[in-house]
Amino acid sequence: MKYASEDLEGTAAGTAAGSAASAPSGHGARSAPAPEAGPAHDEQRGTRNRVARSILDHGPSTAAELAMRLELTQAAVRRHLDALAAEGVVEPREKRVYGARTRGRPAKVFALTDCGRDAFDQAYDSLASDALRWIAQAAGGGEMGEAAVAAFARARIAAQAESYRQAVEAAAPEKRAQALAQALTADGYAATARSAPVGEQLCQHHCPVAHVAEQFPQLCEAETEVFSRLLGTHVQRLATIAHGDGVCTTFIPKAGRTAPSNTKTTTASASTAGRNPA
Repeated sequence: MKYASEDLEGTAAGTAAGSAASAPSGHGARSAPAPEAGPAHDEQRGTRNRVARSILDHGPSTAAELAMRLELTQAAVRRHLDALAAEGVVEPREKRVYGARTRGRPAKVFALTDCGRDAFDQAYDSLASDALRWIAQAAGGGEMGEAAVAAFARARIAAQAESYRQAVEAAAPEKRAQALAQALTADGYAATARSAPVGEQLCQHHCPVAHVAEQFPQLCEAETEVFSRLLGTHVQRLATIAHGDGVCTTFIPKAGRTAPSNTKTTTASASTAGRNPA
């Protein structure tokens, strides 16, 4: 499925007009049957698209968070989430908690499924996968093939990183993660930076090459290396969309600090390995 742009102007007027048309015109008059599709249906679909887009831009979200961002009631948001879940566009998950857990059950968040994410993806996944597979085979396969793919991944991200470098170096040290997030967003990664225990978290809510990275984790590893160089500190990749997580999350420790002990952290190769390795 493809999401249409959310242009809802005139919807309310159209809905009112539709209601007037179906109202009795006089004593004994019979109202016309309501059409299956019409302005009201278009409005529902448009709002549903906004809900899905908000999850894409901000990552897995609770109904309360979506209601606040979209200025809707929580009841309305839940109806749209139920419909999107029935269509296979979103799925409920337990909210991941960083740091100490609070009492009570974790809040339920809704994340895009692969089907839902595909509606926004416009990368030529099959072509890219075939090209990287050819590079690996042409280099002799095995470790040499993996090294060739890694070299390509580093060259690719290095070219992108030049524009990121300008943004990061122009920012004050305490604002560099935010500057990098804004640069990534301009490239389609819908990135944010937020404070975390003993550091910051750089979150990429969208990845245009997620399906390719499932098979070639070298893409994620090269990106992590570049983030480390740009920010001038060791960073740790905690989660990736390619690995099945809702958001690509990179931990940026403060000087002299490491990731919190209750945060699950793995090595780059393990944390970024795809679900369907080549």
